Amino acid sequence: MFIDSHAHLAEAEFQSDLPSVLDRARSAQVERVLVIGDGVDPAKTEKAVLLGEREEDLDVAAGIHPHEARLASETSLAYLVRLAQSGRLVAWGEIGLDFHYSHSPPGEQEAVFARQLSLARKAGLPVVIHTREAEDRTLGILGEHCGNSGSPGVMHCFSGSLAMARDCLEMGFHISFSGLLTFPKARNIRQVAREVPMDRLLIETDSPYLAPVPFRGRRSEPAFVVETAKVLAEVKQVSLDTLAKCTTENYQRLFHPDRETPQ
Repeated sequence: MFIDSHAHLAEAEFQSDLPSVLDRARSAQVERVLVIGDGVDPAKTEKAVLLGEREEDLDVAAGIHPHEARLASETSLAYLVRLAQSGRLVAWGEIGLDFHYSHSPPGEQEAVFARQLSLARKAGLPVVIHTREAEDRTLGILGEHCGNSGSPGVMHCFSGSLAMARDCLEMGFHISFSGLLTFPKARNIRQVAREVPMDRLLIETDSPYLAPVPFRGRRSEPAFVVETAKVLAEVKQVSLDTLAKCTTENYQRLFHPDRETPQ
């Protein structure tokens, strides 16, 4: 069995055929998906939460993405706190820094990122981290808030350096690989994957984005996580069954520490 640890199934791209998308995932032995909610827009976040309540094999995370940091308010943060306290979330995110685009000023991104790390820690939730072209500042802020706390979390859709991966592992984070791992030119990402311990690996699609080879260019969906798993198994020189079992156990340990891993 496989788990897609990051998918945006509440987005408009899945509005017309989500039941079919979920059926295809289950047929591909994807037994659980973590759905990411939009922390700025309560209506969109609630859509993700309702999906999680309706479908037993969907978990939900929510947080304010760095692109939307400029839209963060005390109201939106308070809403996330209430969700976290209600037990409807298994993680806080995705949150972090993205200096590739200028959707929100870097200073605002950093302030909102730090605030959410603090709130997630108080809520006892693991965090889902997005970082792009902001390695030093991401590591600096994570070090301030997570370095000595033992707070678990995951570096989502990892595309950073080996040095960054090592620093994140040192802080206790898991590393999640997306369809990027399968791209022919992604040798650096595969090199990082070789170095990540088996007990810290996760797999994801980031649906509807980053469809893996051989589906590149299409809308991604959770069933495609199996293709990423195949490449990761080759990189780690283990069987696909071993990779699936390991990443499933890692997911359960991180997001459901009180729940036994399915056999």
